[in-house]
Amino acid sequence: MKKLLATSALVLAGMTVSAAADVSACLITKTDTNPFFVKMREGATAKAEELGITLNSYAGKVDGDHETQVAAIETCIANGAKGILLTASDTSSIVPAVQQARDAGLLVIALDTPLEPIDSADMTFATDNFLAGELIGKWAAAALGAEAANAKIAMLDLAVSQPTVGVLRDQGFLKGFGIELGDPGKWGDETDPRIVGNDITAGNEEGGRRAMENLLAKDPMINVVYTINEPAAAGAYEALKAIGRENDVLIVSVDGGCPGVDNVKDGVIGATSQQYPLLMASKGIEAIAAWAKDGTKPQASDGKEFFDTGVSLVTDQPVDGVDSIDTAKGTELCWG
Repeated sequence: MKKLLATSALVLAGMTVSAAADVSACLITKTDTNPFFVKMREGATAKAEELGITLNSYAGKVDGDHETQVAAIETCIANGAKGILLTASDTSSIVPAVQQARDAGLLVIALDTPLEPIDSADMTFATDNFLAGELIGKWAAAALGAEAANAKIAMLDLAVSQPTVGVLRDQGFLKGFGIELGDPGKWGDETDPRIVGNDITAGNEEGGRRAMENLLAKDPMINVVYTINEPAAAGAYEALKAIGRENDVLIVSVDGGCPGVDNVKDGVIGATSQQYPLLMASKGIEAIAAWAKDGTKPQASDGKEFFDTGVSLVTDQPVDGVDSIDTAKGTELCWG
């Protein structure tokens, strides 16, 4: 117990929504600073208030802080929560803690990032992350036209642990661009000479800048940059700007936050795939409420292993054969 209390003290606890509620739920995100997770917390909080559910929010100190997430799960079990909404930093190492929660009768829903294996959680509410990557890959190839055959591509990924969300987006992009995949369950084993290399960003701007600098040192003539998310894309742009190449490199990303959509509008990012974290979280709270009421579990979308919360390509440079919305519409739907 002393160990649990000491570890739990490291967890950043959020606001209790309704102290009088009989049903409690937990939201555990990778960090509490990324706008994506901020919006996720807003969605969960609003829906919990509406349904009279006590919500406690927790987050890792940085992306990849697996230990803090495990401590948060332990705290939620000890506090008698009915369910947990989780965006896992390490999608395989978290599984034993998730199983402990499920064995204790909690409904565990993965948000955005599927666990490994995906059925380690009761359900996943997420963007189709492979499709999100595929959309920006198809767009980039079409935007380059014949020059796609001569592309020099930098792959700015998330973490060395290769969480599922990072693998799916990376592999989707490559497939969309027309590059043959190796093992689709991991990134970095492709043999296409157009790939300059992979580096990791931790999903933040500083990481994106550093990763871009590393890959530019390998090949200064990179002309296509895939990024795991928009903060990483912003960092990559700054690295390119520092060497005067910000106007002749195509950057694509995934997220659809308001700062990212603004960067598409300003030409920093060519296109981004927009996802909807508020919807993920609000649907997750509804699922916990249903579980607490009568034991009903959420169902996956038709033909998929998860509940699909949708994705849209955002760009002001549409291409034939790839459905998209412009930045005006993307701004209406953005978050953060």
